[in-house]
Amino acid sequence: MAMWDRLKDQAKGLQQQAQGARGSSGHGRPGSGSGGGSKAQLVGVLKSQLTSLKTELKSGAYRDASMAMCALVAAADGSVDPAERQHVESLILQNDVLRNFPPEQLRQRFNKHVDQLTFDFQQGRTAAMQEIAKAAKKPMEAKAVVQTGFVVAGADGYIALAEEQVLREACAALGVSPQEFGL
Repeated sequence: MAMWDRLKDQAKGLQQQAQGARGSSGHGRPGSGSGGGSKAQLVGVLKSQLTSLKTELKSGAYRDASMAMCALVAAADGSVDPAERQHVESLILQNDVLRNFPPEQLRQRFNKHVDQLTFDFQQGRTAAMQEIAKAAKKPMEAKAVVQTGFVVAGADGYIALAEEQVLREACAALGVSPQEFGL
């Protein structure tokens, strides 16, 4: 548990540094956390941290890598049913940071990756990881891509083992330490 506390403290510090503490009181989103414990809190902290960096996360590399990340999280169990696709798409369109981009750009990129993953999972996974790796050039954006994946994965108050594995693989592709995220 010490790792979660350390990560939360680090996230709060970065958040305060980036924009004068926009408030970390939004941890307990409705529906997030029955049984999720510290992971639900972590998702809340990461979401707040992302929001505080909103003005800096406007590049196409971040947008494209985040959409690939969201598609991989949605397909982590090997398939994406229409309801799950629609749910993740709505999470994307409601995400404060991703509002930096036109909704149609986000939809198109997310659905392109989901379609590839549905048609040929391994090939789609490889293409998505290549897209994610492009964000490795800027460490802040690389971490933000992983944070975006965490926020989407934890939106239901639970992060499945398959989703954790996808997040670890994204960390490797981005050159980000998975330990930073408790993985």
